[in-house]
Amino acid sequence: MPHLTPGQRPDGTAAPDGTAAPGGGGGVAWDAAPRQAPAGAGPRRTGRTGRPARCAAVGATVLAAPVLLGALLLPDRLDGLTPAAFLRLPVEGIALIALPLVLPPRARRAGAAAGGFLTGLLALLKGLDMGFQEVLLRPFDPVLDWSLLGNAADYLRETSGRSGALPAAAGVLALALAVLALTTLAAVRLATVTARHRGHAVRVTLVLALAWTACVTLGLRSGGVPVAAAADADLVGDRVRQVRTSLADGRVFRRRAAHDAFAHTPPGRLLTGLRGKDVLVTFVESYGRTALEDPAVAPRVGAVLGEGTAALRAAGFRARSGWLRSPVTGGGSWLAHATFLSGLWISNQQRFHTLTASDRTTLTGAFRKAGAWRTAGIMPGIDRAWPEGGFFGLDHVYDRDRLGYHGPAFGWSQVPDQFTLEALWRLESGRRDRGPLMAEIVLTSSHHPWAPVPRTTDWRTLGDGSVFRRLGRDGKGAEEVWKDPRSLRAGYRDAIAYSLRSVIGFLRRHGDERTVLVLLGDHQPVPAVTGSSPRKDVPVTIVAHDPEVLERISGWGWTDGLRPAPDAPVWAMDAFRDRFLTAYGPRPGR
Repeated sequence: MPHLTPGQRPDGTAAPDGTAAPGGGGGVAWDAAPRQAPAGAGPRRTGRTGRPARCAAVGATVLAAPVLLGALLLPDRLDGLTPAAFLRLPVEGIALIALPLVLPPRARRAGAAAGGFLTGLLALLKGLDMGFQEVLLRPFDPVLDWSLLGNAADYLRETSGRSGALPAAAGVLALALAVLALTTLAAVRLATVTARHRGHAVRVTLVLALAWTACVTLGLRSGGVPVAAAADADLVGDRVRQVRTSLADGRVFRRRAAHDAFAHTPPGRLLTGLRGKDVLVTFVESYGRTALEDPAVAPRVGAVLGEGTAALRAAGFRARSGWLRSPVTGGGSWLAHATFLSGLWISNQQRFHTLTASDRTTLTGAFRKAGAWRTAGIMPGIDRAWPEGGFFGLDHVYDRDRLGYHGPAFGWSQVPDQFTLEALWRLESGRRDRGPLMAEIVLTSSHHPWAPVPRTTDWRTLGDGSVFRRLGRDGKGAEEVWKDPRSLRAGYRDAIAYSLRSVIGFLRRHGDERTVLVLLGDHQPVPAVTGSSPRKDVPVTIVAHDPEVLERISGWGWTDGLRPAPDAPVWAMDAFRDRFLTAYGPRPGR
């Protein structure tokens, strides 16, 4: 055997640190004398000075596991945030441990970083799901829902002001970046440790895999959830299917939208049964079935409807009511409005954009097409240009600024419904020598957060809204209301009751034999009020002074009065346009 000098391997190459490499042929251990420090070099590092670095390394290793476990086991619903949800064994965690063991050394770090980054992305997706489930009772759609994040920012700005919205947005962005950074660094640290202790890591991986398999086989559960978790794997599978469906949705919708039963109806044959009438299509925000069936809400709202039915009957009006199934719940009012007016199921923003870029005949547009009505929109929730008004057939749109309100802000849209309705009279229906009017009115005092709720005042004193400053804003603030489910339901109840009283009061004050009111909710309130009920029904009512108007819908099976019976017919909201245009079109044979 040739003689090897210190710092030389058996094959004659130098060891990386200049010392003899251990091992070699015949099991000989190679050793070398310690090298002397170069002249002028500083003192060698002692164990004491290296202790902080070792402590930091140990701390990073200890924190890496809970960071990854927390991200992997994070549920996608707020009601799933229980201790039992985090006392599970995720198969994805086992995969993260095994990944560095099967990858070549050069790809190990990159593979671990990719796995950690993906884990962080899935955690953020589950966070979005929590928010969407709490407001819209559905998960986040990664294809169609990005524009709704802008709407959420607008809502935050409207309710909290710019000074509150900017820090909140910055905080959310910082949190998202922190989650991605932490999960990526944690996965890289875990890969480093497993590669360094490969033998132990292999044994731990095998034990965990066997434990996971046993838990699946035995069906073990903790706190009602399986101990063996595969939540993220299931989530990815669900989202892949969802993305495919969402990408195909545009093609499906365009095919359906191409068929319009009233596209070629001559103007003279549109809405002949309502000629000479003032038709007020009025949406009440968040007015859903819960308002008439929840024990904490229904008695108060039902009393308002009962008293209103009697008062309107005394004034010569009659009403009939039924149910419509909205495409949305908790939010997305404009999608419900578009569905009701277009006769198409508008359940996402992509469909909304496709619709408003088309020449579809809308319910409001049919009035303008008929040429016998001036059409107007009363929109206190709009505070910027709204080009869609032209598509919906509105000759003029009165946004928040054009309503002339100078009182204090109430909730999201700021303008009390009573003032909004009186503005309709002042700006349009109260004009002398005018022709028939068709108005789309969106009432927003019942938009969450339902605090503070305006108080009804004498219609003669409304003026420019300054009277509401003297009346004050009673009740709890939004933060206090939303801390307690009972206060939340009470706020919703009071807001719906206020909106309905405003509509009834307006009809009693300004309605006459020409007035026809179409009154409906746009969607159910947020799940915090509905208790996550899957029902999306909203009440719909037609009120008229002329008996002939209601006689035309006598075959609909609707309930007499302002309150629909629980077993009254439930139609999909997109069915209303065609039924309405048919009912109020020419009689058969004419």
